Amino acid sequence: MTTSPSPPPEHTWSVLQTALKTLGHRRLVLIEGDQQNAIAWIQQQLPQLNTSYSLWVGRSEHAEQVGLPHIQASQYRQWLGRETSLLIWDGWQGNPPDAFAALSGTLQAGGLLFWLMPPLASWPDHADPDYARTGLDQAREHPFAARLAGKLADDPSVIRVSPGAHEPLELPELPAPPVAFKSGTTEQQQELLQQLERFGQGRRRRPLVITADRGRGKSAALGMAAARLLRAGRQRVIVTAPSRTNLNSLFRHAIIELADDLAEQSECELITHGGQRLSFVPVPELLSERPEAEVVLVDEAAGLPAHWLRDILLGWPRVAFASTVHGYEGTGRGFAIRFRDSLDQETPHWRSIALQQPIRWAHGDPLEKLIFNLFLLSAEGPTDAVPEAAQVTIEPWSPARASEVELAEAFGLLVDAHYRTTPADLRQWLDDPSAQSWRAVYQGRVVGLLWGAVEGGLSATLAEQVVLGKRRLRGHLLAQSLASHGGFPEAASLKTLRIVRIAVSEQARHLGIGRRLIEAARAASQQQDLDALGTSFGGSSGLLRFWQAGGFRVVRVGLQQEATTGEFPLQMLKGVSPAGLSLEKRLRARFARHWQVLIPRHWPVINPDLLLGIGADLPPQQVLDGDDWRDLHAFAEGFRGFELTLPLLQELTACEGALAWLSSQPAMALWCRAVLQGWSWHQLQSAGLCTGQRDAEQQLRRLVCQLLQNGPRL
Repeated sequence: MTTSPSPPPEHTWSVLQTALKTLGHRRLVLIEGDQQNAIAWIQQQLPQLNTSYSLWVGRSEHAEQVGLPHIQASQYRQWLGRETSLLIWDGWQGNPPDAFAALSGTLQAGGLLFWLMPPLASWPDHADPDYARTGLDQAREHPFAARLAGKLADDPSVIRVSPGAHEPLELPELPAPPVAFKSGTTEQQQELLQQLERFGQGRRRRPLVITADRGRGKSAALGMAAARLLRAGRQRVIVTAPSRTNLNSLFRHAIIELADDLAEQSECELITHGGQRLSFVPVPELLSERPEAEVVLVDEAAGLPAHWLRDILLGWPRVAFASTVHGYEGTGRGFAIRFRDSLDQETPHWRSIALQQPIRWAHGDPLEKLIFNLFLLSAEGPTDAVPEAAQVTIEPWSPARASEVELAEAFGLLVDAHYRTTPADLRQWLDDPSAQSWRAVYQGRVVGLLWGAVEGGLSATLAEQVVLGKRRLRGHLLAQSLASHGGFPEAASLKTLRIVRIAVSEQARHLGIGRRLIEAARAASQQQDLDALGTSFGGSSGLLRFWQAGGFRVVRVGLQQEATTGEFPLQMLKGVSPAGLSLEKRLRARFARHWQVLIPRHWPVINPDLLLGIGADLPPQQVLDGDDWRDLHAFAEGFRGFELTLPLLQELTACEGALAWLSSQPAMALWCRAVLQGWSWHQLQSAGLCTGQRDAEQQLRRLVCQLLQNGPRL
């Protein structure tokens, strides 16, 4: 519906908002045209609108002119957990998809989302200011924007306004429902509250897993339940999440529920008159300090690495995990797939609760349906029977040219296979001019995907500037990292196909489909005269083994944990051309020389399985001489001290075949922590690896003795 700016008195915006609130609905209003005209027009409409809970996303001066609070799109997380009745999004300042999808979820029933944009017909060619952040400003076409424009044009719930048009503004007349919508606790939320109370006061080792879409009240229920558990006598309830901002709603509802029982409050803690506490503790601090608590509640669990979730599960007697099923920051489905095995193995009596009924708006809300459609939030991968490997075909594929059904199924496959697959990933996949994709097809259904992007190819001068830290380029993640951190300009000047994502449906795994997808990418890289295949991912033992099976080798480990996975980034390379093979060999040799020095400084807590797997992948760096053998025997069979032998034990680790042998030994974790990661005797004892220094040294002596007698020839 395209309209101009003059509504008749009986059809004002306030009348529309009232009607929408009665229905429990929300709407998108698309303001198409010149930016200045659009801003002037929206400023004229504000007196007719309910602006009690408003937010302007865009430039501060525009919001200040009309007295509305404002943020930049990049600051959207600051507003999560709050509610709005009016949201004005100035798309001329940029349209990051994750932020748009997230903030749309803050609108209450009766809310309006005004989106200021160019005319829909120009979207495929519009230079969105947000493109430069992800390297998409180099793209000549923008299929993602074209797809959004088509969806908006086809959706009858979208109110389209063209400031300056001559047709009168026609706002929709909405039917009155038999019963007016009332925001409040649903039956499902009440049932969840009761379940949480029983769980928090009940038997140990019976965790709850709560899944829901946005607006279903799961965070509110967690907050109310936490308050009730404190009232019932629990001394401390700890809540954690990817960030404190994820818990605004939880804390707000806990404060309301505690009412007069609340004695003190701060940003991260509520204390009752009886001294009971509800505390936010960040996950790293929670796992390192292990504070006592009868109950731990984990909100937005899909945003946390699976190994952190497992450590929390095993660390406290009563743990509940809540996750958004379809969200902008990751999905509950990916969380469930990766975490279910741990739940089944460690706590077989765990229970699952799902919330479907929305609270802030009514079922069938037009805006929720539109947002899900625009950003494929409900996309799901195939769930058919296990395919026959011989009938699976691998073929090049362009998601930008796929049908909506094919695209939704393929994107759903990525969502199911990875943490934090977001709307921004969908835009990058469709629009990146360097992207190349392959799919595995069985009986017309997508059962596997590989998404790659060509990186590098920089001039020698520019590559040298990258190594010196004088230039940083968008769209060259692996090439730039290996050049600047690895120290080789060739990593930026050679061309590499970085595998951004690879996914195989759960039913089709362990059939070699992933390796076949990699082989297709390798063959194409060879035909295109590329130099290497590469990958960068949050390190885990399983993923390391997968990539090793595909012929990739470790060339770098990042020094900082990734914000998205909590893992250290692991980068691997597979040379294709002679130059690529040479680069792989040189990077590996250099990293092998340096990595032991970095372990205690940067990777002291990395999983021993992963650390030993990385070391076993690297080329050997040491050959022992006669003096070394004498000292090793003196340690294994005599009384030579650990501290005096430590340098030699580290050299032993770098000998050919040593780490592969150590990886299979029961005491391998003790070796890793004591010899490589530099843990103290107290730390080793606290981790259950020994009963004290004497016991640890005896275990290490026996291990060296076995290595000398039965290990590989060093």
